[in-house]
Amino acid sequence: MSDLPAVLVGTAPLSPADVVAVVRHGAPVVIAPDALERVAATRSVIDGLAADPNPHYGVSTGFGALATTFIAPDRRRQLQASLIRSHAAGTGPEVEREVVRGLQLLRLQTLASGRTGVRPVVVETYAALLNAGITPIVREYGSLGCSGDLAPLAHIALATMGEGEVRVHDFRSSSERTETESVPASEALAAAGIEPLTLVEKEGLALINGTDGMLGMLVLALHDLEELLITADIAAAMSIESQLGTDAVFAADLMALRPQVGQAASAANLRAFLGDSPIVHSHKGPEDGRVQDAYSLRCSPQVHGAARDTMGYAATIAGRELASVIDNPIITIDGRIESNGNFHGAPVAAVLDFLAISVADVASVSERRTDRALDPARNHGLPPFLADEVGVDSGLMIAQYAAAGIVSELKRLAAPASVDSIPSSAMQEDHVSMGWAAGRKLRRAIDGLGRVLAIEILTGARALDLRAPLEAGPATGAVRDLVRTVAAGPGPDRFLSPDMEAVTALVQSGAIARIAKEHVK
Repeated sequence: MSDLPAVLVGTAPLSPADVVAVVRHGAPVVIAPDALERVAATRSVIDGLAADPNPHYGVSTGFGALATTFIAPDRRRQLQASLIRSHAAGTGPEVEREVVRGLQLLRLQTLASGRTGVRPVVVETYAALLNAGITPIVREYGSLGCSGDLAPLAHIALATMGEGEVRVHDFRSSSERTETESVPASEALAAAGIEPLTLVEKEGLALINGTDGMLGMLVLALHDLEELLITADIAAAMSIESQLGTDAVFAADLMALRPQVGQAASAANLRAFLGDSPIVHSHKGPEDGRVQDAYSLRCSPQVHGAARDTMGYAATIAGRELASVIDNPIITIDGRIESNGNFHGAPVAAVLDFLAISVADVASVSERRTDRALDPARNHGLPPFLADEVGVDSGLMIAQYAAAGIVSELKRLAAPASVDSIPSSAMQEDHVSMGWAAGRKLRRAIDGLGRVLAIEILTGARALDLRAPLEAGPATGAVRDLVRTVAAGPGPDRFLSPDMEAVTALVQSGAIARIAKEHVK
């Protein structure tokens, strides 16, 4: 465990900050005692149904298309183990540790609700694996996003049974090399003093019927996009400033004529980042000669703002999902066991796709601003490609190629996964959400956006240097100076990829957004 404060599970819905703290930074989890009491009370309902000669789905029957098959009491433990083993059918590359921990934590949250019918020991075991840094290996492909993220969640459940492969991470270490090679789950559990589970009636279903994978990826995406959109605003400010653009179009009264919330927030950032810029003030007035800037400069708040508004809607959906209890069948508060369709991932899948569209659009306008900075016909006096010796040096020409290539991929990733469906389970599960796939492509898209913004910032930093002796504003200058700690300024061509990677690391760590905010009034 890390030294972060513990996150309490079982009393109220987890907040997005709770999720990030546990899955990304290793904050420990603690189960509320009253939650364990609720879990035990609900389990008694399942125990009563298990003794009933009438069939009950998930308790004394098979699953999915086999829901009408009655299972005798002496075969039910085997039924639960077989369910998990057969559904742990992921394939492809390993999924990132934070996504897997999201699966573990969010399923734990539902188990601790007392509505699924598991025993208290199951809840305690899920918490113990998280706190021990034991991360089951989950594969890229396997979830259709309906009946929940079945295959990914089954890989988690398999590890609690002492089967499958896991990795172990020490969150107390500052080193990135703290994760073990993959080891059998049985060994990792033994080393942590955790007894493997033997699942009984209903528990197998309770461990795999949830939207936890897609929800975890949504929460992480929203967290990362919060800083990336501030970074997009500071990148735009650097481009506007270094290309001798105007900040007049971002005036608050102009924004009020179109009361879009995200647009106003972005424009406010641009006003703050550009308001004290000597470069901007150097060309204000009628002698400037330009009527208006190109759309990629002038309309930055409109594009960035639309993404912010999309995030606002997505955050609403995420909040509702974090407050949800998803399982099938579910144990109601008055003790009924009821089948339902709440495991369908449509609400989450749709906003994951919506965010991917906004990510592509923000990256697209960023790349256009970068391209303008490199074109002597449009950059207002800067050298072609910001090269040192024009003709001998290529400057940042190919950095823009890289941004263009990423943007092209982001446009493909913006094609929604959630409009697709493919039937499964002998047509019992005949419409699925593909929410897991939507989450996977959004993660790739967010990585691409960070790289495109890094290229714009690298370009803007060089362009600001080339405007000397004019000085950049406090915020843009601070970002330029931070970039200079990892990438040298103008000069002859050099190996460019390390500079791009280093600035990307600054963007993705949130350092660019933080220093920009620190240097505004």
